[in-house]
Amino acid sequence: MKQLVLAIIAYAVQRDVDAAQLCKQAGIDLTALKKTTTAPVTQHQLDMLWLHAARLTNDPLFGLHFAASVQPAALGVVGEIIQTSATVGEALTHAVALTHLVTDQCRLEIVRGNKNFTVRFIPAADHGDGPTMAFRMLIEFLMVLTIHELSGLLLEKIAPQAVRMPYTVPDPAAYEQAFRCKPVKRADEYTLVFDARYWDEPILTANYGLQSLLLKKVSSLSQPQPATNNTLQVRVYNHLLANSYLGIISLEEMAANFNLSPRSLQRKLKDEGVKYQEVADAVRKSLALYYISSGNYPLKDISYMLGYNELSAFTRAFKRWTGSSPAGYQSL
Repeated sequence: MKQLVLAIIAYAVQRDVDAAQLCKQAGIDLTALKKTTTAPVTQHQLDMLWLHAARLTNDPLFGLHFAASVQPAALGVVGEIIQTSATVGEALTHAVALTHLVTDQCRLEIVRGNKNFTVRFIPAADHGDGPTMAFRMLIEFLMVLTIHELSGLLLEKIAPQAVRMPYTVPDPAAYEQAFRCKPVKRADEYTLVFDARYWDEPILTANYGLQSLLLKKVSSLSQPQPATNNTLQVRVYNHLLANSYLGIISLEEMAANFNLSPRSLQRKLKDEGVKYQEVADAVRKSLALYYISSGNYPLKDISYMLGYNELSAFTRAFKRWTGSSPAGYQSL
């Protein structure tokens, strides 16, 4: 739970929230939280953190946006999952066993069928009168994170066949964008249904060392840090870098993470003298140089990790950035 708390605080900081103020309102000692020997955060403190983060960001859908933006490595489970899994089915099975590392408020259950498989999120406590706002944000976060993680493991934008929740969502368009599927109301259910063909799909673990390298590079971003340059350009860059092993996200997804329209995000970046694509390319260039300089990783793997379907496309981009081909740079 501590890693989840730190990730929530880090995301709130990226949304212009003062970490000390947020923690004070949630009853959390931020200084003690950063220590390895600190006492665990209580469920009440986590609930208050969700609520005050939503209030201070003026974003009632904070949980959804956080799920789309969180660095999964910050939750302490992704490395183990991708290191021990070969297929989507294995990754989900391992994720079920590791859910307790993120929260004890619900457990996961997988039901397989001939045409699809269902991931059920089962609350640990009865919410007969309806879930609290804090619990809703938590479970919606876990559901959206599951969708994004499957997409990241396959480098394919996966959409569930069905999303079911026991209440009518307040902003259908925003929920449909986050879940990539229109949620439907179904009593006593928090479920995601996926096409059965994904179960045996191999995940992107052909080069676990390459992914580990990236996780080391961005691990510092999982902690809330004082911003010396808190421009939108810097925050977008850091967000892209922190989540880049899942692919470089689109302008529309980035705008949603900052609770902005794509046009507003572009306009704000333009005011700072930069375009979104330029920031995204800067992240790709930084990672490309980092990967190539670190060792003898195949260029085709690096190309794939950076979101290029063809090595030729990566080569053209690299020449534009550096004036040299990736192979030429690698031989220096």
